[in-house]
Amino acid sequence: MSTLTLLRGAADRIERQTPAHRDRAVDGLRALALLAVPTGHWLLGGFTLDAEGGLHNASPLSAFGALAPASWVLQMLGIFFLVGGYASVLSYRRRPGSAAAWLKGRIARLGRPVLGVTAVWALAAPVLYAAGVPEATLRTGATLVIQPLWFVGVYVVVTALTPYCVRAAHRLGGWAAAPLLASVAVVDFLRYGPLADSVPSWLALVNILPGWLFAYQLGVSWGEGRIGRRGAWLLLAGGTLLFAALLAVFHYPASMVGVPGGARTNSHPPSLLVLALAAAQSGAAMLLRDRLARLLARPALWAPVVVINLCAMTILCWHQTAMLAAAVPGSFVGELAGLTTAPDSPGWIAARLAWLPVFGALLVGIARYARRFEEPWKRATAVRRALAGLLAAGFAVFALGLA
Repeated sequence: MSTLTLLRGAADRIERQTPAHRDRAVDGLRALALLAVPTGHWLLGGFTLDAEGGLHNASPLSAFGALAPASWVLQMLGIFFLVGGYASVLSYRRRPGSAAAWLKGRIARLGRPVLGVTAVWALAAPVLYAAGVPEATLRTGATLVIQPLWFVGVYVVVTALTPYCVRAAHRLGGWAAAPLLASVAVVDFLRYGPLADSVPSWLALVNILPGWLFAYQLGVSWGEGRIGRRGAWLLLAGGTLLFAALLAVFHYPASMVGVPGGARTNSHPPSLLVLALAAAQSGAAMLLRDRLARLLARPALWAPVVVINLCAMTILCWHQTAMLAAAVPGSFVGELAGLTTAPDSPGWIAARLAWLPVFGALLVGIARYARRFEEPWKRATAVRRALAGLLAAGFAVFALGLA
């Protein structure tokens, strides 16, 4: 039996098992946003080698500012939070028990994979060090692994606010997200405007919650049927115009991700530019929903969307490990183009593109075993859970440079 026949059979089985009420467009949007995370990190993150063979983080954006528009496409966290709000409100509406029980279940689903990846790295790091991996490489790897996990913490907080988002959606519809946009705009004015020299640096942290809650609130309002096509067009047009104005008039950094050595960053914490992009992306997603649903009615296209969604947290938690699985052995070989060489030439970009299938294959191999962390830990005793927590905490301390 050929591979193509097996794949068609698998796609047909997935199609038969899909409930008729399943919102394929929303799942498709989530899969697209998920795939953008590893693609962005693999394309816009690189390494350099020191004299001892240790790996250090580097970015092609430092040498190629013209690559910044790529981050506009690859930064799809706005879509992820939009879809998250949409899915959460539907799940919240169908909950069989209390809101607290619903939230506990959501947190457990998010927390298990995070505990899994950090506990595994806590065990692996001493073994790798004993095998000759330089401490600099281990610290670089730990930083990369823990870097995407901030998202989980933020997502837990905004998920906990779902009941309040639902009430806001009922009262204000799509405009419920407007105060969040205004809050971020005020903080940005204070930290970048004429009073910037007298404003404490910690004020930027105020943007974290409203900055990421913005798209989630849009998703909740969308799920409650409070945003129609007119609202979607308003989001698309308004977000696009605001995005252009912030770049051209107010000189926001063009890159949606942090650039080493840059005086300002849009993402940590989110600036008004992030919300403008999220608004435009959200409007486009709402407008394309029906077309995407028709496209995903094809079993061959729907099957990979299902697989990606089933492995969502595994992809998020382990994609940096997949890149490191190639880079760490490569560092012992020396300078390999696109892998361990400085990302400062057009040749590096071409070589890195050639490495992407390798990273993808490694992630698939890792996911085959890491996927179990997403499932309920029915056999895990209280002692094992506590041990996993201690290992995760220890790894976090190491990754944050506190030990």
